[in-house]
Amino acid sequence: MSKDFLQAFILLILVTDPFGNIPIFVSVLSHVSPKRRWRVVVRECTIAFVLLMLFMFFGKHFLAALQLSEVSLRIGGGVILFLIALRMVFPQEGGVFGGAEETNEPFIVPLAIPALAGPSSLATVLLFSSDSRHDVAIHVAALTAVAVVWLVVLLSAERMQRVLGEKTMTAVERLMGLILTAMAVEMLLAGLRDYIKTLT
Repeated sequence: MSKDFLQAFILLILVTDPFGNIPIFVSVLSHVSPKRRWRVVVRECTIAFVLLMLFMFFGKHFLAALQLSEVSLRIGGGVILFLIALRMVFPQEGGVFGGAEETNEPFIVPLAIPALAGPSSLATVLLFSSDSRHDVAIHVAALTAVAVVWLVVLLSAERMQRVLGEKTMTAVERLMGLILTAMAVEMLLAGLRDYIKTLT
């Protein structure tokens, strides 16, 4: 159980990438009053958490409505994770999501979506929803723990960026991108193996 929890926790940390999102949060919140910044962070993290939780519990129904198989979702999720991981390893202007400057207080976009609850994290929790009830309970606990990490990291985002510096933050994001690349390839190969089994 602890192994499954740890695997789910690490995967969710990698796909939501709170450390890589520090520059995005700092940039977007720079136009917000310092007294309101912590409220905005808590609100956006809550919105992302609720959305991911909804996808986790109602993912099966969502897949059934769209007539999508778990195999196609696994392969598609692996591709998306791989593309996100490449942008983490090779940083581009605007960050992983290419976000633009925001002059007003952000609401849902771009902090909750897609910074935290982006395509890769939504695909990941949809995969979780196809498992047994026991596994879903572990995944709910992992997602809750990850949400706590979001709050701790993002509430101290400005301080961390000042202390660690831009180069260190970039190095951490590239390391996380490298790990995520390996996990994306593994997810893609697992999907291809399942697909090949359906042909035989």
